[in-house]
Amino acid sequence: MRLRQEGPGMRTARGIGRECAAELIGTYVLVFFGTGAVHVAAFTRGTAGLWEVAVVWGIAIALAVYATGAVSGAHINPAVTLAFVAFRRFPARKAPLYVLSQLLGAGAAAATLYALFHNVIGQFELANGLVRGQPGSELSAMAYGEYFPNPASLGTTPRAFESVTELQAMLAEGIGTAFLAFFVFALTDARNRGRPSGTLLALFIGLAVSVVISVVAPLTQAGLNPARDFGPRLFSYFAGWGRVAIPGPRGGFFWVYILAPCLGALVGAAVHEFVVAPGLVASPEAAARQQAAQEKDECRNLG
Repeated sequence: MRLRQEGPGMRTARGIGRECAAELIGTYVLVFFGTGAVHVAAFTRGTAGLWEVAVVWGIAIALAVYATGAVSGAHINPAVTLAFVAFRRFPARKAPLYVLSQLLGAGAAAATLYALFHNVIGQFELANGLVRGQPGSELSAMAYGEYFPNPASLGTTPRAFESVTELQAMLAEGIGTAFLAFFVFALTDARNRGRPSGTLLALFIGLAVSVVISVVAPLTQAGLNPARDFGPRLFSYFAGWGRVAIPGPRGGFFWVYILAPCLGALVGAAVHEFVVAPGLVASPEAAARQQAAQEKDECRNLG
Protein backbone atom coordinates (compact mmCIF):
# COMPACT_ATOMS: atom_id res chain seq x y z
CA MET A 1 0.00 0.00 0.00
CA ARG A 2 1.37 3.39 -0.97
CA LEU A 3 1.05 6.17 1.56
CA ARG A 4 0.11 9.64 0.31
CA GLN A 5 2.74 12.22 1.13
CA GLU A 6 1.69 15.48 2.70
CA GLY A 7 2.49 18.59 0.72
CA PRO A 8 3.36 22.01 2.17
CA GLY A 9 -0.22 23.20 1.68
CA MET A 10 -1.66 20.36 3.74
CA ARG A 11 0.86 20.93 6.54
CA THR A 12 0.08 24.65 6.51
CA ALA A 13 -3.66 24.07 6.69
CA ARG A 14 -3.21 21.59 9.54
CA GLY A 15 -0.98 24.04 11.42
CA ILE A 16 -3.44 26.90 11.06
CA GLY A 17 -6.25 24.58 12.10
CA ARG A 18 -4.43 23.70 15.31
CA GLU A 19 -3.71 27.36 16.03
CA CYS A 20 -7.37 28.28 15.52
CA ALA A 21 -8.47 25.40 17.73
CA ALA A 22 -6.08 26.67 20.42
CA GLU A 23 -7.51 30.19 20.13
CA LEU A 24 -11.05 28.84 20.41
CA ILE A 25 -10.18 26.77 23.48
CA GLY A 26 -8.19 29.57 25.10
CA THR A 27 -11.01 32.08 24.63
CA TYR A 28 -13.51 29.52 25.89
CA VAL A 29 -11.47 29.11 29.08
CA LEU A 30 -11.17 32.87 29.50
CA VAL A 31 -14.88 33.56 29.05
CA PHE A 32 -16.15 30.53 30.93
CA PHE A 33 -14.29 31.39 34.13
CA GLY A 34 -14.27 35.17 33.79
CA THR A 35 -17.89 35.57 32.76
CA GLY A 36 -18.74 32.72 35.08
CA ALA A 37 -17.43 34.82 37.96
CA VAL A 38 -19.78 37.61 36.83
CA HIS A 39 -22.68 35.13 36.92
CA VAL A 40 -21.77 34.14 40.46
CA ALA A 41 -21.43 37.74 41.60
CA ALA A 42 -24.60 39.01 39.91
CA PHE A 43 -26.99 36.13 40.56
CA THR A 44 -25.81 34.38 43.73
CA ARG A 45 -23.74 37.02 45.56
CA GLY A 46 -21.13 34.31 45.85
CA THR A 47 -18.22 36.76 45.55
CA ALA A 48 -17.54 39.58 47.96
CA GLY A 49 -16.70 42.35 45.52
CA LEU A 50 -15.14 43.62 42.34
CA TRP A 51 -11.59 42.58 43.19
CA GLU A 52 -12.55 38.93 43.57
CA VAL A 53 -14.14 38.96 40.10
CA ALA A 54 -11.10 40.76 38.69
CA VAL A 55 -8.74 38.17 40.16
CA VAL A 56 -10.76 35.32 38.63
CA TRP A 57 -10.50 37.04 35.26
CA GLY A 58 -6.74 37.36 35.70
CA ILE A 59 -6.27 33.74 36.70
CA ALA A 60 -8.48 32.61 33.81
CA ILE A 61 -6.28 34.51 31.37
CA ALA A 62 -3.12 33.06 32.88
CA LEU A 63 -4.52 29.52 32.65
CA ALA A 64 -5.59 30.07 29.05
CA VAL A 65 -2.09 31.28 28.17
CA TYR A 66 -0.46 28.35 29.95
CA ALA A 67 -2.76 25.90 28.17
CA THR A 68 -2.69 27.22 24.60
CA GLY A 69 0.15 29.73 24.28
CA ALA A 70 2.65 27.23 22.91
CA VAL A 71 0.34 26.46 19.96
CA SER A 72 -1.16 29.81 18.93
CA GLY A 73 0.50 32.43 21.11
CA ALA A 74 -2.76 32.75 23.10
CA HIS A 75 -3.95 36.05 21.70
CA ILE A 76 -7.52 35.20 22.88
CA ASN A 77 -8.50 38.79 22.03
CA PRO A 78 -9.06 40.35 18.57
CA ALA A 79 -7.54 43.63 19.76
CA VAL A 80 -4.32 41.83 20.71
CA THR A 81 -4.30 39.98 17.39
CA LEU A 82 -4.62 43.33 15.59
CA ALA A 83 -1.74 44.78 17.59
CA PHE A 84 0.45 41.79 16.78
CA VAL A 85 -0.34 42.18 13.08
CA ALA A 86 0.64 45.84 13.26
CA PHE A 87 3.80 45.59 15.37
CA ARG A 88 4.98 41.98 15.71
CA ARG A 89 4.76 40.79 12.09
CA PHE A 90 1.91 38.39 12.81
CA PRO A 91 0.58 37.28 9.39
CA ALA A 92 -2.45 39.34 8.43
CA ARG A 93 -3.88 36.38 6.52
CA LYS A 94 -4.25 34.49 9.81
CA ALA A 95 -5.95 37.32 11.68
CA PRO A 96 -9.54 36.74 10.43
CA LEU A 97 -9.30 33.04 11.32
CA TYR A 98 -7.97 33.87 14.78
CA VAL A 99 -10.76 36.41 15.37
CA LEU A 100 -13.46 34.00 14.19
CA SER A 101 -12.07 31.30 16.49
CA GLN A 102 -12.06 33.72 19.41
CA LEU A 103 -15.68 34.71 18.75
CA LEU A 104 -16.75 31.07 18.53
CA GLY A 105 -14.97 30.22 21.77
CA ALA A 106 -16.56 33.16 23.59
CA GLY A 107 -20.03 32.34 22.28
CA ALA A 108 -19.68 28.66 23.19
CA ALA A 109 -18.64 29.58 26.74
CA ALA A 110 -21.66 31.87 27.06
CA ALA A 111 -23.97 29.07 25.89
CA THR A 112 -22.42 26.68 28.41
CA LEU A 113 -22.88 29.15 31.26
CA TYR A 114 -26.49 29.75 30.27
CA ALA A 115 -27.15 26.01 30.31
CA LEU A 116 -25.79 25.91 33.87
CA PHE A 117 -27.33 29.11 35.23
CA HIS A 118 -30.56 29.74 33.31
CA ASN A 119 -32.80 28.67 36.21
CA VAL A 120 -30.83 30.87 38.62
CA ILE A 121 -31.06 33.78 36.18
CA GLY A 122 -34.83 33.28 35.89
CA GLN A 123 -35.23 33.38 39.67
CA PHE A 124 -33.07 36.52 39.84
CA GLU A 125 -35.24 38.24 37.22
CA LEU A 126 -38.43 37.22 39.01
CA ALA A 127 -37.16 38.41 42.40
CA ASN A 128 -36.14 41.78 40.95
CA GLY A 129 -39.19 42.35 38.77
CA LEU A 130 -37.21 42.17 35.52
CA VAL A 131 -38.80 41.30 32.19
CA ARG A 132 -36.15 39.91 29.90
CA GLY A 133 -35.69 42.10 26.85
CA GLN A 134 -37.37 45.11 28.48
CA PRO A 135 -35.67 48.21 29.96
CA GLY A 136 -33.91 47.35 33.19
CA SER A 137 -33.11 43.79 32.17
CA GLU A 138 -29.52 44.90 31.64
CA LEU A 139 -29.17 43.75 35.27
CA SER A 140 -29.33 40.16 34.02
CA ALA A 141 -27.97 40.70 30.50
CA MET A 142 -24.78 42.16 32.01
CA ALA A 143 -23.56 38.64 32.69
CA TYR A 144 -23.03 38.33 28.94
CA GLY A 145 -22.44 41.63 27.14
CA GLU A 146 -21.17 44.79 28.85
CA TYR A 147 -23.02 48.03 29.58
CA PHE A 148 -22.07 51.56 30.52
CA PRO A 149 -22.37 52.42 33.30
CA ASN A 150 -22.03 49.08 35.05
CA PRO A 151 -25.67 48.24 35.95
CA ALA A 152 -24.65 46.50 39.18
CA SER A 153 -22.64 49.50 40.37
CA LEU A 154 -24.59 52.53 39.16
CA GLY A 155 -28.00 51.22 38.09
CA THR A 156 -30.09 51.39 34.92
CA THR A 157 -32.05 54.62 35.39
CA PRO A 158 -31.80 57.69 33.14
CA ARG A 159 -29.96 59.40 35.99
CA ALA A 160 -27.44 56.54 36.05
CA PHE A 161 -26.93 56.87 32.30
CA GLU A 162 -25.85 60.47 32.83
CA SER A 163 -22.95 59.34 35.02
CA VAL A 164 -21.02 57.76 32.12
CA THR A 165 -21.32 59.22 28.62
CA GLU A 166 -20.57 57.27 25.47
CA LEU A 167 -17.35 59.23 25.00
CA GLN A 168 -16.24 58.48 28.56
CA ALA A 169 -17.06 54.81 28.02
CA MET A 170 -14.99 54.76 24.83
CA LEU A 171 -12.10 56.39 26.64
CA ALA A 172 -12.34 53.90 29.52
CA GLU A 173 -12.32 50.89 27.20
CA GLY A 174 -9.62 52.38 24.98
CA ILE A 175 -7.32 53.32 27.86
CA GLY A 176 -7.88 50.00 29.63
CA THR A 177 -7.04 48.01 26.50
CA ALA A 178 -4.06 50.26 25.80
CA PHE A 179 -2.66 49.34 29.21
CA LEU A 180 -3.33 45.66 28.49
CA ALA A 181 -1.53 45.75 25.12
CA PHE A 182 1.33 47.80 26.57
CA PHE A 183 1.89 45.24 29.33
CA VAL A 184 1.58 42.29 26.93
CA PHE A 185 4.19 43.79 24.61
CA ALA A 186 6.48 44.72 27.49
CA LEU A 187 6.21 41.32 29.17
CA THR A 188 6.85 39.40 25.95
CA ASP A 189 9.80 41.53 24.77
CA ALA A 190 12.99 39.51 25.25
CA ARG A 191 14.99 42.74 25.45
CA ASN A 192 13.17 43.69 28.66
CA ARG A 193 15.50 42.44 31.41
CA GLY A 194 13.01 43.42 34.10
CA ARG A 195 10.22 41.16 32.87
CA PRO A 196 9.31 37.96 34.72
CA SER A 197 10.80 34.88 33.16
CA GLY A 198 9.50 31.44 32.37
CA THR A 199 6.16 30.36 33.74
CA LEU A 200 5.57 33.62 35.62
CA LEU A 201 4.97 35.47 32.36
CA ALA A 202 1.35 34.37 31.89
CA LEU A 203 0.55 35.04 35.54
CA PHE A 204 1.67 38.66 35.27
CA ILE A 205 -0.33 39.18 32.07
CA GLY A 206 -3.35 37.95 34.01
CA LEU A 207 -2.59 40.28 36.91
CA ALA A 208 -2.31 43.18 34.47
CA VAL A 209 -5.88 42.48 33.37
CA SER A 210 -7.00 42.26 37.00
CA VAL A 211 -5.68 45.71 37.91
CA VAL A 212 -7.24 47.26 34.81
CA ILE A 213 -10.61 45.66 35.60
CA SER A 214 -10.47 46.94 39.18
CA VAL A 215 -10.47 50.54 37.89
CA VAL A 216 -12.50 50.40 34.67
CA ALA A 217 -15.24 47.88 35.55
CA PRO A 218 -17.48 50.28 37.55
CA LEU A 219 -17.74 52.43 34.42
CA THR A 220 -18.02 49.94 31.54
CA GLN A 221 -17.66 46.46 33.06
CA ALA A 222 -14.16 46.43 31.50
CA GLY A 223 -14.69 44.46 28.32
CA LEU A 224 -11.18 45.07 26.92
CA ASN A 225 -11.82 42.31 24.39
CA PRO A 226 -14.21 42.49 21.41
CA ALA A 227 -14.64 38.70 21.33
CA ARG A 228 -15.38 38.52 25.05
CA ASP A 229 -18.14 41.11 24.53
CA PHE A 230 -19.66 40.28 21.16
CA GLY A 231 -19.69 36.48 21.38
CA PRO A 232 -21.74 36.38 24.63
CA ARG A 233 -23.74 39.46 23.61
CA LEU A 234 -24.84 37.78 20.39
CA PHE A 235 -25.82 34.68 22.34
CA SER A 236 -27.87 36.75 24.79
CA TYR A 237 -29.68 38.42 21.88
CA PHE A 238 -31.06 35.02 20.86
CA ALA A 239 -31.57 33.92 24.49
CA GLY A 240 -34.36 36.47 24.95
CA TRP A 241 -32.71 39.80 25.71
CA GLY A 242 -33.18 41.00 22.14
CA ARG A 243 -32.65 44.74 21.68
CA VAL A 244 -31.40 45.07 25.25
CA ALA A 245 -28.44 43.01 24.06
CA ILE A 246 -28.08 44.46 20.54
CA PRO A 247 -27.93 47.41 20.08
CA GLY A 248 -28.49 47.88 23.83
CA PRO A 249 -30.58 50.49 25.64
CA ARG A 250 -28.16 53.27 24.70
CA GLY A 251 -26.69 51.85 21.49
CA GLY A 252 -23.03 52.47 20.96
CA PHE A 253 -21.83 48.98 21.84
CA PHE A 254 -19.82 48.81 18.61
CA TRP A 255 -17.96 52.03 19.35
CA VAL A 256 -17.38 51.29 23.02
CA TYR A 257 -16.72 47.56 23.13
CA ILE A 258 -15.32 46.76 19.68
CA LEU A 259 -13.76 49.84 18.09
CA ALA A 260 -12.35 51.46 21.26
CA PRO A 261 -10.49 48.33 22.45
CA CYS A 262 -8.98 47.80 18.99
CA LEU A 263 -7.77 51.40 18.82
CA GLY A 264 -6.56 51.24 22.41
CA ALA A 265 -4.54 48.09 21.74
CA LEU A 266 -2.83 49.78 18.80
CA VAL A 267 -1.97 52.80 20.93
CA GLY A 268 -0.64 50.74 23.85
CA ALA A 269 1.47 48.57 21.56
CA ALA A 270 2.78 51.64 19.73
CA VAL A 271 3.82 53.29 23.00
CA HIS A 272 5.88 50.25 23.87
CA GLU A 273 7.39 49.74 20.43
CA PHE A 274 8.28 53.37 19.70
CA VAL A 275 8.84 54.89 23.16
CA VAL A 276 9.96 52.17 25.55
CA ALA A 277 11.47 49.44 23.36
CA PRO A 278 14.18 51.62 21.74
CA GLY A 279 15.69 52.08 25.20
CA LEU A 280 15.89 48.37 25.92
CA VAL A 281 19.21 46.60 25.54
CA ALA A 282 19.01 42.84 25.58
CA SER A 283 21.69 40.59 26.95
CA PRO A 284 23.48 38.57 24.23
CA GLU A 285 21.69 35.43 25.38
CA ALA A 286 18.27 37.08 25.24
CA ALA A 287 19.01 38.62 21.85
CA ALA A 288 20.01 35.21 20.51
CA ARG A 289 16.85 33.60 21.88
CA GLN A 290 14.66 36.33 20.41
CA GLN A 291 16.36 36.00 17.01
CA ALA A 292 15.88 32.23 17.07
CA ALA A 293 12.22 32.63 18.04
CA GLN A 294 11.61 35.13 15.25
CA GLU A 295 13.24 32.83 12.71
CA LYS A 296 11.12 29.93 13.95
CA ASP A 297 7.94 32.03 13.68
CA GLU A 298 8.86 33.16 10.17
CA CYS A 299 9.44 29.55 9.09
CA ARG A 300 6.13 28.48 10.60
CA ASN A 301 4.29 31.38 8.95
CA LEU A 302 5.79 30.57 5.55
CA GLY A 303 5.18 26.85 5.97
